[in-house]
Amino acid sequence: MLRIGVLVSGGGTNLQAIIDAIKSGKITNTQLALVVSNNPGAYALERARANSIDACCISPKDYATREEFHQALLEKLEKYHLDLIVLAGYLVKIPPEMVRAYPRRIINIHPSLIPSFCGVGYYGLKVHEAALARGVKITGATVHYVDEGTDTGPIILQKAVEVKEGDTPEILQRRVMEEAEWIILPQAIQMIASQEEQIG
Repeated sequence: MLRIGVLVSGGGTNLQAIIDAIKSGKITNTQLALVVSNNPGAYALERARANSIDACCISPKDYATREEFHQALLEKLEKYHLDLIVLAGYLVKIPPEMVRAYPRRIINIHPSLIPSFCGVGYYGLKVHEAALARGVKITGATVHYVDEGTDTGPIILQKAVEVKEGDTPEILQRRVMEEAEWIILPQAIQMIASQEEQIG
């Protein structure tokens, strides 16, 4: 059984896609054990609690230093003996010690076709604003393993989405979520879960 923890900063639509995929059987051999947000007001925490998933807020604002925050986050994750950590719209940089503690066991969903519109400063609506400003005709989403860089880890899955005439960043963001993110993030988790099943 693949035990996963999801880290999220906002509304948690990708978290909901994972919850729904587990319920419907699209993701098998997987238990969603923990949801952590850096934002106490994140609706994602409500989604977790509504589905009887342990949920908590660990915010950098509650700690004197980043090191103390990183330590608290790592300690919380370790208590749950997680096999996979999923970054689903988590807007805090993952510390190198966490990457080292979970080698090839942290994945992230990014709302573009990496290597386009990724790296430092490209998150949320900023990604879609940049894609529209550049005039690209195709964008999409990428699930990748997390390494010590920003959006630089090995790619697991990508899905393309058409940019349409008259798109605003908000409209494009919604289409990328619906047509790519909510599809490939559960698919990537299922791929990892089925590999675990074969090994186990």
